[in-house]
Amino acid sequence: MSEAQLLDTQRAFDSVAADYDGPRGNNELIQRMRATLWDTVCRELPGGGRLLDLGCGTGLDAIEFAQRGYQVVATDWSPQMVARTQVRAAAAGMEARVDTAHLGIQQLDRLDDAFDGIYSNFGPLNCAPDLHAVAAECARLLRPGGRLVFSVIGRICPWELVHYVLRGRFRRAGVRAARGVTAVGMNRHTIWTSYYLPREFHRAFAGEFALAGYRALGLFLPPPYLVDYYRRHRRRNACLGWLDDRLGALPLLRDMGDHFLIVMRRR
Repeated sequence: MSEAQLLDTQRAFDSVAADYDGPRGNNELIQRMRATLWDTVCRELPGGGRLLDLGCGTGLDAIEFAQRGYQVVATDWSPQMVARTQVRAAAAGMEARVDTAHLGIQQLDRLDDAFDGIYSNFGPLNCAPDLHAVAAECARLLRPGGRLVFSVIGRICPWELVHYVLRGRFRRAGVRAARGVTAVGMNRHTIWTSYYLPREFHRAFAGEFALAGYRALGLFLPPPYLVDYYRRHRRRNACLGWLDDRLGALPLLRDMGDHFLIVMRRR
């Protein structure tokens, strides 16, 4: 991924920062997946620990963990997202528990700190230019026994395939199948991203981290951009949510979905 592509991605997220904690970036389907990451982090890491947030967005996760007693360093490649996080921390009275830094995932070598856990929600790792370098830096920054908890955009999303094929948008339906870096539009800007299967993603971390487990997010439920469909069929989708919760960690099924949630343990 080139410097120009990284800057394209930065500009795209800067352009939506003002309203990204509203329906665009925090609707009911996103909140549901977000809560799964929260619960996983709290289960894997002791309260009061020190966390690093990679791609903090507008700070919703960072503030939640601060309120649960963690100390959080929230980082993002978008300066506008970092500014939103700072405002949110001040409004919540969490400035003492949330530190912020305008820092891309490709710049982790600039950090000199020690953390109990590192988390990333809703795909910032998909925009990282070199996952092997990220793995090495995460291993350097984590204390012994530390955990990585990442929500990553997956390669196989049945809902997305059906949605776009039925509309005759075959090229868009196959975007996730692309190998390497792919251009995805957002708000008349371009995000440069890569898609992964869970074990394909883990291979970049395997030298430093053991795979503790992973599960699908948004397998039976529609992806967040289909939230209008979700709202029109809430009773039916309540059943699909039940299936997501009960079956999303099963072999084969856990390799599909809008995102996957992966937990890795430092060796």
